[in-house]
Amino acid sequence: MRMLVVEDDARLRVRLAAHFSAQGWVVDEAQKGAEADYLVREFPCDLAIVDLGLPDVPGVELISRWRLAGQVFPVLVLTARADWQEKVQGLEAGADDYVTKPFYLEELEARVNALLRRVSGRTTERVDYGPVAIDFSARTVSLNNVALELTAYEYNTLAYLAHRAGTVVSKTELTEHLYQQDHDRDSNVIEVFVGRLRRKLDPGGQLQPIETVRGAGYRFALVPVAR
Repeated sequence: MRMLVVEDDARLRVRLAAHFSAQGWVVDEAQKGAEADYLVREFPCDLAIVDLGLPDVPGVELISRWRLAGQVFPVLVLTARADWQEKVQGLEAGADDYVTKPFYLEELEARVNALLRRVSGRTTERVDYGPVAIDFSARTVSLNNVALELTAYEYNTLAYLAHRAGTVVSKTELTEHLYQQDHDRDSNVIEVFVGRLRRKLDPGGQLQPIETVRGAGYRFALVPVAR
């Protein structure tokens, strides 16, 4: 999953980027609105954290631009002001939630996870896909209630495919959402991760959780079941 952090306070921006990178996110950083606008046009974005008090383009205007351009990824706004009118303006511009500075990282992370659940239609952090269970908060995966050992990239690949369950995801889309801008984007690496995931999720070869759609990409074929 790919996140954009737009914050002119360098220390806070680096802190947020480091925190969410440690959670497995690919994080793009922008100090100004113009830079953020460029990144959104050039790279995919699954969620943005935007400070409303940017030095060049107001955060409210930036969010409005994105929504008018058809960008639908969730946006969480940061504001240092207690003025309720600014919060309302941010939400009216198209933001999905807000956090007032100062804040705890745990609170921000909880808000981010809540937005992702809302977008994907999930109501809990753990989702059962038949015998496969994914806890998106704990970043754990189990098969028939037995924990699986996945590398960070294997988990990130699986989480993104599961997030788009039933939808064909191209190799290009996977690499753009899983790798940093300057990473060597070799599609063969994605094939390796998918192959490993298939062996770990389906050791008997009966489940077929990840389908290859020839010429198009991959599809997570399992569907969520009620617990």
